[in-house]
Amino acid sequence: NSSYQLSSVPLQILFYINGIYYIFYFLATLAMIVYKSEVFSYPDDFLAPDLALLFVMAILEVLRLYLGSKGNLMEEEAPLGLSLVMTVGSVILSVYFLVWQTYVLKADVILNALLLFTYGLESLLKVVAIAAFVS
Repeated sequence: NSSYQLSSVPLQILFYINGIYYIFYFLATLAMIVYKSEVFSYPDDFLAPDLALLFVMAILEVLRLYLGSKGNLMEEEAPLGLSLVMTVGSVILSVYFLVWQTYVLKADVILNALLLFTYGLESLLKVVAIAAFVS
């Protein structure tokens, strides 16, 4: 059975696309936080947490994509499963920036909706890949 390739090519492509999209997402969200702090009366005690959460999300995203990619390529369910669990944290943070951050612009809605869509698609492909590795 070891002659079959079990790693998911669509999942690997999605990891790559998500990595590039997240760089854009991070820079756009950071720029919007700076913009909002200049244009709106952004309460000082909300600016730091919004920035901190964005950086926590970036660290989580790097680890999530690394573990997912490694798990997929090595056909190991443990790193892929850990990446799937970490996706829950990324989803919660994305929902924060979509709904709960101090000011939500239409651009925030579009960026986070797209990110949540890719998380959903990626999670589905991860579950399929883990099922293939385990069987």
